Amino acid sequence: MGGKAGVKRGELQRPGAQETKMGELPLDINIQEPRWDQSTFLGRARHFFTVTDPRNLLLSGAQLEASRNIVQNYRAGVVIPGLTEDQLWRAKYVYDSAFHPDTGEKVILIGRMSAQVPMNMTITGCMLTFYRKTPTVVFWQWVNQSFNAIVNYSNRSGDAPITVGQLGTAYVSATTGAVATALGLKSLTKHLPPLIGRFVPFAAVAAANCINIPLMRQRELQVGIPVTDEAGQKLGQSATAAKQGIFQVVISRIGMAIPAMAIPPVIMNTLEKKDFLKRRPWLGAPLQVGLVGFCLVFATPLCCALFPQRSSIHVSRLEPELRAQIRQQNPSIEVVYYNKGL
Repeated sequence: MGGKAGVKRGELQRPGAQETKMGELPLDINIQEPRWDQSTFLGRARHFFTVTDPRNLLLSGAQLEASRNIVQNYRAGVVIPGLTEDQLWRAKYVYDSAFHPDTGEKVILIGRMSAQVPMNMTITGCMLTFYRKTPTVVFWQWVNQSFNAIVNYSNRSGDAPITVGQLGTAYVSATTGAVATALGLKSLTKHLPPLIGRFVPFAAVAAANCINIPLMRQRELQVGIPVTDEAGQKLGQSATAAKQGIFQVVISRIGMAIPAMAIPPVIMNTLEKKDFLKRRPWLGAPLQVGLVGFCLVFATPLCCALFPQRSSIHVSRLEPELRAQIRQQNPSIEVVYYNKGL
């Protein structure tokens, strides 16, 4: 629900905006928000195509720190001489790709959204390729849930700490749920056409997402996540907002998996009957990984864009205590905002 992202090139500066020297970048570009209008799906999609760009993984620590300095200096009112608007936005997106928006800490490499496509294409491709034998089903579901645990923790909403015990409970529960679902469906589908069996990994991933994400973010459900007014001023903590945000993330993650885990099995089921692949069975795995990667390049940003990152909730739906507190502080506030996480 973010607004337009500051002054666009070619527009006149707003009345009252801070004066700058001729040719110097103005200080009223709102880099607190994404560059594109987040009230529209197209704007959110453009934002997430930039956020999930795998090329951001290749940036060095020095480049990340340089981008952080540009962003923090600009927010403090300091403009590096010669800095252009495009360079500012590039620095903002590099900064956002590597640092948590609430805590400011650097996110572990494979936990960043820019790692989603390369990591998921490898893991998902292997889950879809090695689905016939129980040991490989267990192994790849474990790998997938280990990766998901890192991503869910790295992209949690708010700055509430989570204990090692809570992390362990979420991780073990999600892995057990995914493996149990995969093995259960595998045994049920062994007498059905081979194509049906290819969809077992998707069912396991969907079930695991419903377990893993809420458990990994259980701290938010207990103490709530920060809610703010339109200007970004914190109004309190809300567990109700956390529930809504986590639900949206679960839907996005399942949607993200559908193209990558539904389209390649159909294509591979057809190709494996052809002489070309029968003579070259070793091509099956890389071909499947490539198909998954192609789907994820589009599915990942588009499904992240299903809901605004800065989501909103009506004050009337908040907890009674928080609702009363907000009504007392500012009766005119009808909607509050929160970071839903990814």
